[in-house]
Amino acid sequence: MKRLIVSDADSTFFRQEVIELIAEHAGTREQVAAVTERAMRGELDFAGSLRERVATLAGVPVEALDKVRAAVELMPGARELVTECQARGWAFGLVSGGFEEIAAPIAHELGIELVRANRLEVADGMLTGRTVGPVIDRAAKAATLREWAAQVGVPLEQTVAVGDGANDLDMIGLAGVGVAFNAKPLVREQAPHVIEDRLDNLLALL
Repeated sequence: MKRLIVSDADSTFFRQEVIELIAEHAGTREQVAAVTERAMRGELDFAGSLRERVATLAGVPVEALDKVRAAVELMPGARELVTECQARGWAFGLVSGGFEEIAAPIAHELGIELVRANRLEVADGMLTGRTVGPVIDRAAKAATLREWAAQVGVPLEQTVAVGDGANDLDMIGLAGVGVAFNAKPLVREQAPHVIEDRLDNLLALL
């Protein structure tokens, strides 16, 4: 059976929240982290919270993104999960409420071709404090799962969605196998399956 595995990135595939790493360069990490936590618990609208957090990044030099990318650590078991999926001929994708500038290069190093995330606007070598293009919120994540399933020829009942925050709930609900990983209480309550600690624990579940 061919499967499509779609994982959230920040705090699921990556150990950190990338926006907080960028916010360190703006001196706004604590402020951003507080808003992120409320958004992931489902207390704030994701798109609104993203605008609020990204606004604090205005003036950060674009070169700082290279340092952020180097600082990102994979979740334990993430690399092993991707390797095993590739060995089984399964498709694997990353969909993120974080940023393509960070997620895409890391994904491509691992041989992951399906990547979708928000994009940061840059002007004169600086972040403007805005994003460009559609916001990757919970509805967009679910739409991405559906689109990628059609693209790789996998029926929805053979898809798997993994995430930790409220903005992952729509894709977790849509997938054939929806999984909360190291998740916020709201997500643990609503997801059909829960795993902890290592991302490749997903393989035992499947």
